[in-house]
Amino acid sequence: MNLVTSYHNLKGDRSVWMIVALLSLFSLLIVYSTSGSQVYKYNATHGTEYYLIRQLVFIGAGLLLTYLAYRLHYMVYAKMAPILMVIAMPLLVYTALFGAEINDASRWIKIPILDLSFQTSDFAKIALILFVARSLAMKQDYIKDFRGAFLPVIAPVVLFCMLIAPSNLSTAALLFVTCFLMMFIGRISLKYVFLLLLLGGLVFAGLFVIGQYFPEHFRVETWMNRIHDFLYSDGQFQVQQSKIAIAEGGMLGLGPGNSIQRNLLPYAYADFIYAIICEEYGFIGGAVILFMYLWLLVRAVGLVTRCPKTFGAMLAIGLTLNIVITAFANIAVSVQLVPATGLTLPMISMGGTSFLFTCLSFGIILSVSRYVEQAYEEKKQLEKLEADGTGDN
Repeated sequence: MNLVTSYHNLKGDRSVWMIVALLSLFSLLIVYSTSGSQVYKYNATHGTEYYLIRQLVFIGAGLLLTYLAYRLHYMVYAKMAPILMVIAMPLLVYTALFGAEINDASRWIKIPILDLSFQTSDFAKIALILFVARSLAMKQDYIKDFRGAFLPVIAPVVLFCMLIAPSNLSTAALLFVTCFLMMFIGRISLKYVFLLLLLGGLVFAGLFVIGQYFPEHFRVETWMNRIHDFLYSDGQFQVQQSKIAIAEGGMLGLGPGNSIQRNLLPYAYADFIYAIICEEYGFIGGAVILFMYLWLLVRAVGLVTRCPKTFGAMLAIGLTLNIVITAFANIAVSVQLVPATGLTLPMISMGGTSFLFTCLSFGIILSVSRYVEQAYEEKKQLEKLEADGTGDN
């Protein structure tokens, strides 16, 4: 009863709250299911209960972040955006030069005291989306000229993607697409939108050329191998096992905890977790996950149309696009529609910085929806008072 009461007391979009809750539940179930194979394959000293408790801690911390972000007025994030950009820039530079190498990529900074790894690109994504949303909102009066479009919007996008790309090309590409769509929705002149495309293409081409001479800092060989496997073979081993898992699941699945391919799939708890969902919960389970991400996008589009301030609209749609595009990219890899990317499934893959920053994104989206709802209720009350006043006369 208390949970029901608490749910009804929450403001903001109830559908988004429900999506957060359901994705968290799926995450707990499927991470626990895949953790047994991790214990077996890597002879871990911890049992499956360790991974269950670990995921519970991450979900608890993530939901707390969601709630705290939701409680802040979304205009506070407009003030925070430049500060976050100033913090994110040196972090990305430091990671590129001195980052800890995990899984053949230098994407992380080690936190010595806590013995944790922090993926700086996750922080940089939110910082950049906040900054682009703020710039699009503040420059509406002259967003269609070069001065209003290039320095405040295009230049930061290109710079951030250029810093992220050497070690994490897929994240940089998806962040670039997100910002491109935000600019398009934010009514920047099409010629500057296409200028962003041109500059982005030149930067990625330049990184590829430079990578031929400095392979220790650029993962060009990895990029080419993945593209080659995608185009000219039946796919990498993990993609093959992923498709087998999806096929084995059928319509209803093998049941929770009964996955077979989790014992063969590398990173079954992260990159290929969608395949395990389909194997254990079938086509129906996979469709439910897809529906939740699509429903999130639909609710965000509704926020854009109802939000009284441009910043709130751009912030909600930008963060939502980042979540949804990342989710679809992860799912597309599982069915071999795109080359392997190394991206996790937002809010479902095993907890880490990606999980926590996704929770933070949900909290900011809910903050926008909370004040949109409040503004709508105030407008209705005002209209009612005016109608009552007219009736009295």
